[in-house]
Amino acid sequence: MAKFKLPSLLAGLFLSLLLPAGEINAAEAPYVSAPAAIVMEMATGQVLYAKNPDLKRPPASTTKILTAILALELSDEQEMVTVSRQAAYTEGASIGLEPGIQISIGALVRGALISSGNDATVAIAEHLAGSQENFALLMDRKACLLGAKNSHFVNPNGLPAPDHYSTARDLALMAAYAMQNPVFRAIVATKETIIIASDGARYLGNTNRLLWSYQGADGVKTGTTNAAGQCLVASATRNGRQLLSVVLGSYNRWEDSARLLDYGFEQFYLEQIDSDSSWQVYVPNGTKNRLLVRPDRTLTLSLPVVVKPEVERRVFLPASVRAPIKSGQILGKICLYCRGQELASVPLVAGETVEARSFLGRLRPAW
Repeated sequence: MAKFKLPSLLAGLFLSLLLPAGEINAAEAPYVSAPAAIVMEMATGQVLYAKNPDLKRPPASTTKILTAILALELSDEQEMVTVSRQAAYTEGASIGLEPGIQISIGALVRGALISSGNDATVAIAEHLAGSQENFALLMDRKACLLGAKNSHFVNPNGLPAPDHYSTARDLALMAAYAMQNPVFRAIVATKETIIIASDGARYLGNTNRLLWSYQGADGVKTGTTNAAGQCLVASATRNGRQLLSVVLGSYNRWEDSARLLDYGFEQFYLEQIDSDSSWQVYVPNGTKNRLLVRPDRTLTLSLPVVVKPEVERRVFLPASVRAPIKSGQILGKICLYCRGQELASVPLVAGETVEARSFLGRLRPAW
């Protein structure tokens, strides 16, 4: 089973927590018709814009994001599934499954994500958990583990049900997690493909029109029902940055999503302190008199472009440190500041171990 860590995504950071309220702002927020929407920086998990992000709404087929990632993590793509009558006759969007045919998990996941096949999701759920009801329990547990705590699922496809709901923020968290899986990521970026079952081949065409119309679009999933309206979880990558947007109940999901993604790309940029950066500190009593110091990790922060000229880095290190010093020992920090306020910091640590010189060693220079 694949394992991913989401320290920043689960934090759900807002720019308001990082920047002085009312002092530093991006350009005017975009208009979106959807009653609930969000756009997130994938590299950091920062929310760049949100409109009612925790409003519970029917998610329609965006539900299939969670179904697909569970299928990829709990089984092998080549694992074969026998399609039941219940799965084959599931209402709504279909990839044309017939009772009794054999088809792989990988093909079912593609059918669910690319062509939004409800029949494919029921076949997955029954194969992995015995029933849709049991699979929904797995979905709820997975969502909770990802920090998506305002969601509840009763089926694997998003067909209308009174107690089946999610939020823009929760769907962003689930999609961001799923996009870390290379198989999932490749599938949702696929415009069209063919899958093979025991009764023959099936053509799949992606329901996500942004893959054709928006520069850099590379996912994720559409959803539409009368109750949910037009829904879309969208991803796009430009110049090394990947953004994720969610719109629920939109009047025009393509335009809303494009506006959100444009806003993120045009009004924000990534400020980064690389872990390869280094400084030197004097060690008067060490076996080496110069010690390399570096950030203990790479720091990446999304900031409004309007503040870029005012962002500065400040390094806090003592002029000298005394040995012994262990590799990884914290000796200082590097901070990002804007208009006098610290935005974020990273510890500076010793890049190597330096022992103290002996008494006799102190009588001769350290080289």
